[in-house]
Amino acid sequence: MQEKLEKAVKAFKEGNWDNAIDIFSSILEKDPDNAEVYNNVALCYANKGDYEKAEKNYLKALTLNPKIAQAYINLADIYYRQRDFEHGIGLLNTGIYELPDELILSHYLARFYMEDARLDLAIDELEKILEKQPDNYDAYYDLGRVHFELGNYELAAENFENVLEYKENNEFIYYYLAQAYEANDELDKAISNYLKAITVNDKFPPAYKKAAVLFMARGDYSDALEYFEDYLKLDIPAEEVQSIKKIMEKIKNEK
Repeated sequence: MQEKLEKAVKAFKEGNWDNAIDIFSSILEKDPDNAEVYNNVALCYANKGDYEKAEKNYLKALTLNPKIAQAYINLADIYYRQRDFEHGIGLLNTGIYELPDELILSHYLARFYMEDARLDLAIDELEKILEKQPDNYDAYYDLGRVHFELGNYELAAENFENVLEYKENNEFIYYYLAQAYEANDELDKAISNYLKAITVNDKFPPAYKKAAVLFMARGDYSDALEYFEDYLKLDIPAEEVQSIKKIMEKIKNEK
């Protein structure tokens, strides 16, 4: 049995899904209640793109052993790809009931709620996670996204700031933080964070454009022109180039 299992794992690691399925299936013939092997078979089918058979085997694994966290995660991933939020939410609630200490299941559930526009429920899950894991920057990030979506820009900024305590020098976080400050009419803080995004990654086009637009709104036309010029040096669509050149020409005429 152990030799077969090693061969199956080797085939799996090599990406030989059909061979791995055959070997795992032969193991199940003699050990039909092995939940872990069903989980492995399901993962092979998922990697093949056969989600129907993958789902069937994940559910069999969970019937035999409802304490396999990875099976909930793997099956939830299939439901997420298929945008089957109803089954995903039901599955994850079951997983949380069976494994209340597996906070990753709560995080998956929060993301299902986010995609299903059930934002208040997403907030509840994320706040529960942060009560137990106050350094979980992924939860702060998602909470920031939810509050931004709800128009709670001050809270969005607060949560993105929390992310930066654990994950510095990330251009996307600076960019999202800047967007939150911009939406909250805190233009100086917005500009500062767009510029920080550029400092981290000087090939990050959206930050250049946003900074230039805010400089223009503030009447800092020289700075606006400088960042528009830098923006034009980056890889942007031809129609965007023409649009920005028209804006720059208008600024020069107004100076």
